[in-house]
Amino acid sequence: MTKPYFAHHVFFCTNQRDDGAQCCGASGGQQMRDYLKKKAKHAHLTGAGKCRINSAGCMDRCNEGPVLVVYPEGVWYTYVDESDIDEIFEVHLKQGRIVERLQLK
Repeated sequence: MTKPYFAHHVFFCTNQRDDGAQCCGASGGQQMRDYLKKKAKHAHLTGAGKCRINSAGCMDRCNEGPVLVVYPEGVWYTYVDESDIDEIFEVHLKQGRIVERLQLK
């Protein structure tokens, strides 16, 4: 099995719906993505063999959002604010453990 290029690849749904329907973009998806990207960069956790933080279009889990997914594990999370993102950063990205209270099943 080939080792992944990134230890963790995080995708934030940042989709913004024009029709006013519930969406991650309206729930701060882009802001939380920017927050985590800055946090990972400041901690020197970005680049090959480390983390990559990306935006994504609709991930089709609008009713559970806002959402992000961490690969290669394929773990889906929801979050409310920066403290939830901090917990995902510390526990999942740095320690490799799933934050069960924020995990979507």
